[in-house]
Amino acid sequence: QLQASGGGLVLTGGSLSLSCTASARTFNDLSLGWFRQAPGKEREFVTAMRWSGGGPYYADSVKGRFTISRDRAKKTVNLQMNNLNAEDTAVYYCAASYRLIVGLMHRHDRYPYWGQGTLVTVSS
Repeated sequence: QLQASGGGLVLTGGSLSLSCTASARTFNDLSLGWFRQAPGKEREFVTAMRWSGGGPYYADSVKGRFTISRDRAKKTVNLQMNNLNAEDTAVYYCAASYRLIVGLMHRHDRYPYWGQGTLVTVSS
């Protein structure tokens, strides 16, 4: 089970942090990712990492601005988003998958477990 939180309204150039709490039977071989979906657009990959620490991997559109991290004690995966712009406006989802190879971590159809989504709105 995944529970995302932290969305909201932010001005262009601002920052926002998202968090996803994971309740898993096991964290072995677990990959966690963030995806987003803007109105009228396909769901797109943002970033992902292995719970064990492998990665992270980022979409080109967010490299240098977004950072994914995990907190073992809290069992959360976090997304720090800096220098936000209007193109970042979307519903953000955290997702999880087991035994996912690196080459498929950007594929949303490879993640069977999803959080409920949290809306990020970037306004000028």
